[in-house]
Amino acid sequence: MRVCGGKIRLRIEDLDHPKHKPGAETALIEDLQWLGFDWDGTIVRQTERYIYYETALKALAPGLYPCYCSRADIQRAQSAPHPGEVLRYPGTCRPFSSGVRPFELLITGSPAPAWRVALTEQEDGRFTDGFFGPYPYRAAELTGDFVVARGREPAYTLAVVVDDAAMNVTDVVRGDDILPVTPAQYILYHRLGLPPPTFFHIPLVIGIDGRRLAKRHGDTRISSYRTAGIEPGRLLSALGRSCGWLSSSEQVNSPLELLPRFSLETIPRTPFVWHDSLL
Repeated sequence: MRVCGGKIRLRIEDLDHPKHKPGAETALIEDLQWLGFDWDGTIVRQTERYIYYETALKALAPGLYPCYCSRADIQRAQSAPHPGEVLRYPGTCRPFSSGVRPFELLITGSPAPAWRVALTEQEDGRFTDGFFGPYPYRAAELTGDFVVARGREPAYTLAVVVDDAAMNVTDVVRGDDILPVTPAQYILYHRLGLPPPTFFHIPLVIGIDGRRLAKRHGDTRISSYRTAGIEPGRLLSALGRSCGWLSSSEQVNSPLELLPRFSLETIPRTPFVWHDSLL
């Protein structure tokens, strides 16, 4: 973070995903530039980094096993709610795993299996978050044996670990909806012999119904505000107030004006409720 003398990198997490849409990268960059944000160095795209993910999978292969369970299978196997409201894998396919498999089996076969990490009793993944504080849940309680690839497609959990290490990322600020998968990421850092960054998990922006901001709350895309003629400073000021960096009457015109006001201590511990009247 620049206020601490660091650098900001832009990474496009564009691995194959049902929600990934053509033109999304261009729209993202345009939104950031309109708001006045910039970044250091070249843009990193995950679709250009498959060789690094395959190298990591080769290193992890002895501790992986194939899984053919669908999401519906896992949901039916849930006997009780789990911390973080994530689906915990019950280990259905694990008894059928038989020792080490060569890496070639990770990328062949039909249908392609999901490849899961076989957690050990010694691995828990507990960590201390820079904003949340000590996170008390073990990976076994949250995700169970978690997925690192589907066929040859790396999962988010693996890809970001590999990328953070390769990019020398030291600090990650992200939404607290990712907290439940962070213990799994810590386990991957350990297995791959990589230093984990410091994480800061911040409460989400939500709608007036208390749910994560989404289409059901209307069109809250940055591009829509831009098209409607809203000045970027109005949006930046609203976000600055949500973090406790501005009073109700203060306005800024660029992110640079928020830099000297940056403080994690003033960010509320509860989700921020967004509505257009804040503009």
